[in-house]
Amino acid sequence: MRDLTIRDVKVILTAPGNIDLVVVKIETNEPGLYGLGCATFTQRIFAVKSAIEDYLKPFLIGKDPRRIEDIWQSANVSGYWRNGPIMNNALSGIDMALWDIKGKLAHLPVYELLGGKCREGIPLYRHADGPDEKAVEENVLALMEEGYQYARCQMGMYGGSGTTDTRLIATIYEKSNQIVPKRSPKNALPGCYFDPEAYARSVDKLFDYLRSKIGFNMELIHDVHERIPPIEAVRLAKNLEPYQLFFLEDPVAPENIDWLQTIRQQSTTPIGIGELFTNINEWKNLIINQQIDFIRCHVSTIGGITPAKKLAVFSELFGVRTAWHGPGDISPVGVAANLHLDLSSPNFGIQEWTVFNEALQEVFPGCPTVDQGFAYVNDLPGLGVDIDEEKAKLYPPVGGIPSWTLARTPDGTAVRP
Repeated sequence: MRDLTIRDVKVILTAPGNIDLVVVKIETNEPGLYGLGCATFTQRIFAVKSAIEDYLKPFLIGKDPRRIEDIWQSANVSGYWRNGPIMNNALSGIDMALWDIKGKLAHLPVYELLGGKCREGIPLYRHADGPDEKAVEENVLALMEEGYQYARCQMGMYGGSGTTDTRLIATIYEKSNQIVPKRSPKNALPGCYFDPEAYARSVDKLFDYLRSKIGFNMELIHDVHERIPPIEAVRLAKNLEPYQLFFLEDPVAPENIDWLQTIRQQSTTPIGIGELFTNINEWKNLIINQQIDFIRCHVSTIGGITPAKKLAVFSELFGVRTAWHGPGDISPVGVAANLHLDLSSPNFGIQEWTVFNEALQEVFPGCPTVDQGFAYVNDLPGLGVDIDEEKAKLYPPVGGIPSWTLARTPDGTAVRP
């Protein structure tokens, strides 16, 4: 196949899990040989589609799909400005599809091309959310019954609330030892209201309750989602020390990462960060200076498997572990890419997991499977996940902006989601 070339690049938008997904299909001039990649930026699906069809597709037609590194590097700088989430997701869809093709050419799963297995199954964590401590406990116990050994625990949505009705924001806190949030002014605008300080005070109470009920035989995680002032993040990390979290996720926003040094100096609570990073260099100093313990990375937002593998290897040198982002707004193709990275990384830490519904499994044949809290990929060549394009059409995307991103504090100020 010395003359193997890219013949076409297609973008497939679908929402079988009720979340908009973007999948890229690269077809070659070899009949039946194609690759799939995940380019999902749920909040900007049409912008990603345009970036691929209007810019990357013309750039790729006629190129040799085996030259993954060259294509990644040249495509990355083809627009001069780089490392934005729209173009990086577009590039990720291309990159993953090329790795899928490479695996099919080699008749090997992608993890074999990345160095081979470091483990047979991939430990997962699931979300155990609830409106109060008792509900969270029940959800944790249910996960333990299913064989999971790790759970992310949240009381209410990020920041402890998620309502668009300012009159209801006290609900979560009133069930948490009568911690009542601040009131809102008259005519407050609609939004996802939460009280950062009241939320922060409720978190250590939640974990005190959970440890008193389930002990320390379950690894627990909490996601701050950058929703509190940096000084509150320092205090929270200190207060959570007795409960031995597996890690505390995103305690500060990317704009405030200098505060991680203060957190590290004052707390031994492990820190995972990076869900909003779009450039692998954003982790560099944090890793070198030993300010974090886990890489929380949305693989498609940094450009796909090619940069993610480099980030994993760099992290390994400093004792930092991986914890790739695994929400519902990643297609099963993207999930498979995470798992192939997990299998081949000696510094794997943990993998976030969102359950596939029946529609997702029908649209994406070959979805990874789960048994007793461990994920397993099939051993088909490439990433191992296919797409039924006709079934994908049955679940058209919605577009638009999710309500949870319209976050506000009690006085009505728009803040980070």
